[in-house]
Amino acid sequence: MATLKEEVIPERPSDEIVVAAGERGRLDSIDLVRGLVMVIMALDHVSDYFNAAFFSKPPIGSVDLAQTTPALFLTRWVTHFCSPTFVFLAGTGAFLYGSRGRSTGGLSWFLLTRGLWLVFLEVTAVRLGWTFNLDYPREFGGGVIWAIGWSMVLMSVLVWLPVSAVGVFGVAVIAFHNLFDPKTAADMGLPEWLWAILHRPGRFAVFPGGDDAVLTLGPISIPQLHFGTGYCLLPWLGVMAAGYGFGAIFLLNRQARRKQLFGLGVALTALFVVLRAYNLYGDPVPGPWHNDSLPHEDPGPWSEHDNPLFTVFSFVNCQKYPPSLLYILMTLGPAITALALFDRPIGALGRFFVTFGRVPLFFYLLHIPLIHTLVVAFDTWRYGYSPMAHDVIWSLDPKKVPDGYGVSLPVVYLIWAGVILALYPLCWWFARVKARYRSAWLSYL
Repeated sequence: MATLKEEVIPERPSDEIVVAAGERGRLDSIDLVRGLVMVIMALDHVSDYFNAAFFSKPPIGSVDLAQTTPALFLTRWVTHFCSPTFVFLAGTGAFLYGSRGRSTGGLSWFLLTRGLWLVFLEVTAVRLGWTFNLDYPREFGGGVIWAIGWSMVLMSVLVWLPVSAVGVFGVAVIAFHNLFDPKTAADMGLPEWLWAILHRPGRFAVFPGGDDAVLTLGPISIPQLHFGTGYCLLPWLGVMAAGYGFGAIFLLNRQARRKQLFGLGVALTALFVVLRAYNLYGDPVPGPWHNDSLPHEDPGPWSEHDNPLFTVFSFVNCQKYPPSLLYILMTLGPAITALALFDRPIGALGRFFVTFGRVPLFFYLLHIPLIHTLVVAFDTWRYGYSPMAHDVIWSLDPKKVPDGYGVSLPVVYLIWAGVILALYPLCWWFARVKARYRSAWLSYL
């Protein structure tokens, strides 16, 4: 998604980089993994807008094992790999950016400015794409772009430390942030809004004075704004910092780094299995701090079910908001393993995904309004109007939704394939532009 621009030298084989020998190129393995998870992310967003299960009365929670089906569960679960991989590789991209002759000051400034740019995009262009309105007196929030942006801002300070120290910091945050799960803002001595941003998903009024408050700026009166997020900064900063330290592996030659990548990926996956098997630590046990606003995304310990398949689903159904240690291990372990497996010359299919991985923010900014436009057009053809014309699923008034709204899961997959194929030519063109020109502004897209 939002990752740093790496140098592209088309005349060189782009799947090899040997910094020690003074060579500079682009690793296809990173772009391939990033491109894969971006394409999977688009499936999640197509499902958000089109999936009939989400508009049934009552709606079906895709990872709620009391309601879901295997196909619906897996459609949602596979998208869990997206955010951790995006954020982790953003940290890796930052390291690679700095390793190619940039000063620490230059890297820090780039992270600061790009991070603030991403935050701005989140509350403007991204929000407009999701909702087709900028009605800020209602609601606005922070998604994955917002989390990446603020994490980059914080990383602009951390990069002044040794790379190993940044990596250790990131691993420590990932490993121990679940110790804060039962803590309230009062326990931490923090205001509610800050604790919601740092660790516990929530919604809060922006201006003091309650829900009916109005901010007066001379002749302008702004009704109360509400902000909410499930992308809490503490764990996501840990993931980005760990990715930054992880980037040092890519300074090795291919044989050495493949060995280390594969070993690390398998080790993280095995650690997930052990910790999860015994429900030892790393995924919150529902209690007074249980997130009632996201009940199906806060599953707690796994348990046995009459259906063995659902027992497996329970085992891999970990908390995303905020991402638990087990959620991060479950997703980054296989992602790092994939980096090892793909660190080789790739064929035509691989290059298809590499194209998306080279222009992640460009893809992200295009795919949401495209999906939203498609659902509005489909609704208008089917009903003569669209409840999504100026809204999005999580704030949609159920009374505006016609009976039988949405489409079946197979049709969701067909729409997803169409979206990816429609965006490929634009992404291919922009990837060529970025490879051909060195304009500084291109590093911000």
